[in-house]
Amino acid sequence: MLNALPWTAFEHDKVHFWIHYGLCAFGFLLAVITFISQTTKPAPYGRHHKSDQSCGPMVHQRIAHTISDATPGVLLFSLVFFLYGTEREYPNIIFFCLWLCHYIHRGIIHPWIMKYSSPTTPLGIPLGGLFPNLLYSFLNADWIGSANYDPGYYKDPRFIIGIVVFITGYIINRYADIALCKLRANNSIGYSIPHGCLFNMISCPNYFGEMLEWFGWALGTWSLAGTVWWLFSCATFVPRARHNHQWYKEQFPDYPENRKALIPLLY
Repeated sequence: MLNALPWTAFEHDKVHFWIHYGLCAFGFLLAVITFISQTTKPAPYGRHHKSDQSCGPMVHQRIAHTISDATPGVLLFSLVFFLYGTEREYPNIIFFCLWLCHYIHRGIIHPWIMKYSSPTTPLGIPLGGLFPNLLYSFLNADWIGSANYDPGYYKDPRFIIGIVVFITGYIINRYADIALCKLRANNSIGYSIPHGCLFNMISCPNYFGEMLEWFGWALGTWSLAGTVWWLFSCATFVPRARHNHQWYKEQFPDYPENRKALIPLLY
């Protein structure tokens, strides 16, 4: 029978306990606020940016995305795990490597290979991403650096399924990013309809893949920190995918009618 809580953490440090779970509660509240905000109005960047919207001065797009993603996801995460954390067992190291695999690509590689629609972005966009990235990167690094998982947890179904789901989402996300890069490289005049693989079923397989990643993370780590991070991801990707899907349908009269926004066959 599975242990409901296959770990111990913060047993001898009540201050650390309350700080961690207090930040988790704040992270959940931020996810709710983000969902309401982005459902009401899409984030004003890329295809949704309008010339009459002001989110601060324009800054270099690639550098801005590198700072907003790599600083929290690679630098802060590593510092917290190695300098602040105490646990170095196999599950903890595996979780650390998975997180870095995502953020080295997302924060360091992706911004410099992606063909953006504009070389600049309003400063408010990367700043808006930097704060939640700092919060959730700290929370999850704090967790995997502090959680003492049961011996043999690497054989636990939650760990195994979580890793498989994470890797599956990672592959989907990478495939979608590569496909979009190729599409933009072949089309210098603007946006066009993506096709192939999951693009034939949903408008945003890149978001779907990343949602799968963080669901697998939440399941594998079996943690509140991982869960609120997954919820925040959903709060961002669900409304954003709906807005993108609607934009495609408005821009392209021949856009496939049976294509969903985010989840194949469902949504």
